[in-house]
Amino acid sequence: MAVTDAVPRSSTAGAEQLRVQVDANDAAVREAVVGKLRHGGIVTVCDRERGPGTVVVAAGGTVDEAIDACRSTLRGGEYRLLVVADVLSRGGVLRGVRVGARAMLQSTQATPERLVAAVHSAHHGEGRLPYGVLVTLLGGAAEARAAAPQPAPGAVPLTVRQTEVLSLMAEGHGNAAIARALSCSEHTVKNVIYELMARLQVRNRAHAVAHAVRSGLI
Repeated sequence: MAVTDAVPRSSTAGAEQLRVQVDANDAAVREAVVGKLRHGGIVTVCDRERGPGTVVVAAGGTVDEAIDACRSTLRGGEYRLLVVADVLSRGGVLRGVRVGARAMLQSTQATPERLVAAVHSAHHGEGRLPYGVLVTLLGGAAEARAAAPQPAPGAVPLTVRQTEVLSLMAEGHGNAAIARALSCSEHTVKNVIYELMARLQVRNRAHAVAHAVRSGLI
């Protein structure tokens, strides 16, 4: 069951290009997601307004619960699925991938900015998975851990903005998506990436993410 947001479509340019439907078995969970999307300027639609290209945000305690909440939607075949769940277990993530989820996000990480960025990723078919989900799929953990890592002794400290950009890089977002998530320009994002690479003394984005994970910076 979806919720219709009454925010005018003209509120943002992104809202004009997106149709987003929210499915959740728990009304409180559904309202929380709709509220975050509204905060990010995204309009949600009801089931009868759904059309090709609609991003379906399925939310629940687990990936299985989220997918079960949008079972009727998935049978229609025309969807771009984003899963938001409290727990991203390996089995749940694999099921999400099998049913065609284009992006997944852990509830604890679903700030309005990151949720909007994930919606755009699903809309564009970018297939973004958070670092914790990738770790889960690779068998590095039974479940993606919500607890923030502790920096290793001697690790080079980063600014708050550098950490935000690096975390979004680790989730696979490109410069445009990072700029949308942080409400800044792509030029600013490029400058931050240049600065953090110099600070970490790394060669490229992948090296920066790997170094930050090993050092406990993200």
